[in-house]
Amino acid sequence: MPAIEVDDLSITFGTTVAVDHLSFSADLGEVLAVLGPNGAGKTSTVETLEGYRRPSDGRVRVLGLDPVADHAALMPDIGVMLQAGGVSPGTRPAEALRTYASFFADPEDPDELLDRVGLRGVRRSTWRNLSGGEQQRLSLALALVGRPRVAFLDEPTNSVDVQGRQLIRSIVRDLAHDGACVVLTTHDLAEAEKVADRVVIIDHGRLVVAGTPRDLMDATGSDEILFGATAGLDVTSLAEALGAPVREVSPGEYRVEAEPTPATVARLTGWLADHDQPLADLRAGRQRLEDVFVRLTRESAGATVEGDDRSVRARRGGRGRRAARR
Repeated sequence: MPAIEVDDLSITFGTTVAVDHLSFSADLGEVLAVLGPNGAGKTSTVETLEGYRRPSDGRVRVLGLDPVADHAALMPDIGVMLQAGGVSPGTRPAEALRTYASFFADPEDPDELLDRVGLRGVRRSTWRNLSGGEQQRLSLALALVGRPRVAFLDEPTNSVDVQGRQLIRSIVRDLAHDGACVVLTTHDLAEAEKVADRVVIIDHGRLVVAGTPRDLMDATGSDEILFGATAGLDVTSLAEALGAPVREVSPGEYRVEAEPTPATVARLTGWLADHDQPLADLRAGRQRLEDVFVRLTRESAGATVEGDDRSVRARRGGRGRRAARR
């Protein structure tokens, strides 16, 4: 049985369709990243899984339970990390953790959890005096104090420095290793690429694609070259040299619509050298998850691409009851 199931979920607000026949699932022991542009329906979907919003249509289950009808029975087994707020400004980390721990039959030790998230040194500081990253780590600790089997983490690395992100990444991976299902929403696609077992990308409330980060990056990166250089290059001249279309997709970011053969890459770097232009970044073949995200949320057509041993489904604008599963 999957830890979470989203089956043909629809959520409407008046005439606005926030989620449109969305299906996916995740298992215990798995980190699932739910990605999408602002307004894609991520928050509405996760709030429904948490039991704070009723579906307009379709079905969701967490650990086999209805998050709304079985909310009281489900709450001891889930942890929720909010992106911001939820703690009184005058509360100290140790106090907050002890209070939350009292709600559970078998909680984590608050002092040990403070050490785990790196907050021992500020245990007596008030919430208002914590840095943004320290507040994020405390919010994570509050979500984990009850030893959840399913943890919903909203932007867990937002405002967190490099060391803090590494710490949070390690904690998330440890949770999955210990058998929990972790569902995280994030705008940090590099972070999702590092920590997620599987990724679900949604746009306009619909499933765009689901699969492992490696599958998605491998499946969509065979016919183009991305590189960074000075903004405003003469793309017409470069396209003539390469014999392939070249576009500046954002200032200083370029896409060559050609197979990344050694000869094409050599012509590209040679043209840049001849024009005394620096090469800031070169991605040929497998793309970054960020590249995949931008590309798929921009395209209007869906496609199905086979990964190593899983199906990577891309459905833009389609409707289907079958969940995208491992």
